[in-house]
Amino acid sequence: MRRNTAKCCLIVCLVLGCTLLSAASLFAQQASSDATNPAADSTSSKALADKLADLDQRVTAAQSSADNAWMLVSAALVLMMTGPGLALFYGGLVRRKNTLAIMMQSFALMALITVMWALVGYSLCFGGSGPVIGNFEHAFLRGVGALPNPDYAGTIPQTTFMVYQLMFAIITPALITGATAERLKFSGTVLFLALWFLVVYAPLAHMVWGKGGFLNASLGGRFPTLDFAGGTVVHISSGVSALVCALYLTKRTGYPKKPMPPHSMVLSFIGACLLWVGWFGFNAGSALASNGLAASAFVATHFAAAAAALSWSAAEWIKNGKPSALGAISGAVAGLVAITPAAGFVGPMPALVIGFVAGFFCYWMVTKVKALFGYDDSLDAFGVHGAGGTIGALLTGVFAQSVINPIFGAGKPVGGLDGHWAQLGNQLVGILIAWGFALVGTFILLKIVDAITGLRVSEESENEGLDIALHGEEAYNLEA
Repeated sequence: MRRNTAKCCLIVCLVLGCTLLSAASLFAQQASSDATNPAADSTSSKALADKLADLDQRVTAAQSSADNAWMLVSAALVLMMTGPGLALFYGGLVRRKNTLAIMMQSFALMALITVMWALVGYSLCFGGSGPVIGNFEHAFLRGVGALPNPDYAGTIPQTTFMVYQLMFAIITPALITGATAERLKFSGTVLFLALWFLVVYAPLAHMVWGKGGFLNASLGGRFPTLDFAGGTVVHISSGVSALVCALYLTKRTGYPKKPMPPHSMVLSFIGACLLWVGWFGFNAGSALASNGLAASAFVATHFAAAAAALSWSAAEWIKNGKPSALGAISGAVAGLVAITPAAGFVGPMPALVIGFVAGFFCYWMVTKVKALFGYDDSLDAFGVHGAGGTIGALLTGVFAQSVINPIFGAGKPVGGLDGHWAQLGNQLVGILIAWGFALVGTFILLKIVDAITGLRVSEESENEGLDIALHGEEAYNLEA
C-alpha cells in the first residue's frame, strides 16, 4: 500500500515538473522573440498613440461643433430681439400714426450697423490690445475666418464670434430710439446713431470685453469690471444716451397735458415676450460655449425676469389698486436688463433678488423720478435700461461668486458674497466711465448732427404723424 502511494506521488511530481519546464521554455521563447523584434513593440505603441490622438481630435471636433451650433442659434436669438422683438415692443407703445416710423428705425439699424461692423466696427471693438479702443487689424474682416481667436472663444470660428457680437452692436443703439420716439427725423436718427456706434459703443465694448481693455476682467484690465453680457456696454450706454436725447429734443408737442397712451398693447406684449426669449441668446450665449456656465446664465436670466415682473406688478397693484399688462412686461424687461451683467456670475437665488430689486427700482424711476424732473423719455428707455443697467452692475459686484464663474482664477473671490467687497469699487468705476462716455459723447454728437441735418421734425409733421411725414405710408389701412 505504501509502495503504491509512493509511486502515485512520484508520478504527480514528474507531471508537475514537466509542466513547469514547458511553461518556462515558452516564456523564454516569447521574451527572446520580443527582444529580437523591437519593431513590433514600437509599432504597437505607435498604433495606440495614434488611436488616442484620433480620439482626442474627435472629442475636440464634437465640442467645437456643439459650441458653434449654440453660438449661431444665440446670434439669431439676439437679432430677433431687435426685429421683431424691440420693433414690436416699441411699435405698440407709440401712437398709431408713428408705428412704422419707430419700427423702421430698428430695422434700418439692422442693416446700417451690419455694414459698419464689417468695415471697421468689429476691429475697433475686438482688434488690438489697447486700453480704450481697438485698431484696424480686422478692418474689412481681414483675418476673420474659420479658425478660433483663442483670446475670446477658443472653440468656435472667429466668424461665429464676430457675427454674435454684431447682434449686440445692432440692438444697443436701437434701444435709444425709445426716448426719441415720435419726434426725431429719420435722417437725424441714421446719422446720429452711426456716429454714436463709433464714438460711444465701440470704445466701451473694447474697454469691457476687448483684450487689454481698461475695464476687462479677464484679459488684463486696470479696473476689472464684471459685465457678463452688457450691463455697462449695452444698457447703461444706451439708457443714459436716451436721457440726453430726450432732454436735448425737449418734450413732444402736447406732453404731458395731452394723453399719449400706447396704441396697441397686443403688439407690445408680443414684442416683450420675444425679447424675453431672445434674451437667453443674449445672456446664456455670452458664455461663448455650450457648457455649464451657459446653463447657469440661462437659469439666472429667466428667474430675474420673472421676479421683476412680479415686483413691478406688485408695486403697481399697491399704488393703483390693479396691475396692468404694460407694467408686467415693463417689469420683465427691467429684470432682464438688470441680470445682464450678472448672469454668468450668480446663482438662481441671487438672480431672484436682483430681479425683485430691479422691478421696484425701475418702477420708481419711471413713475416718480420721471414725473419729478418732467423729462419726456417717450418709452422709458432711461428708466428701464439706464436705471436697470446701473443697479444690475452694482448688484453684480455684491452677488458674484467664484463657484459660478472663477473669472479671477481658481479659489480667488469674485464678489461681495465671496468676501471681495473691493469689487464694488471696480463696478463703480465701470459705471462712471459708461455714464461719462454716454453723457459727453451723446451731447457732442447731437450738436454735430443737429447742425448737419437737424434732429427734430416740424410741429406740423409731428401732428400729422411720422409714418406719413417721413415715410409716406401708414401702419394700418383702415379703409381697405
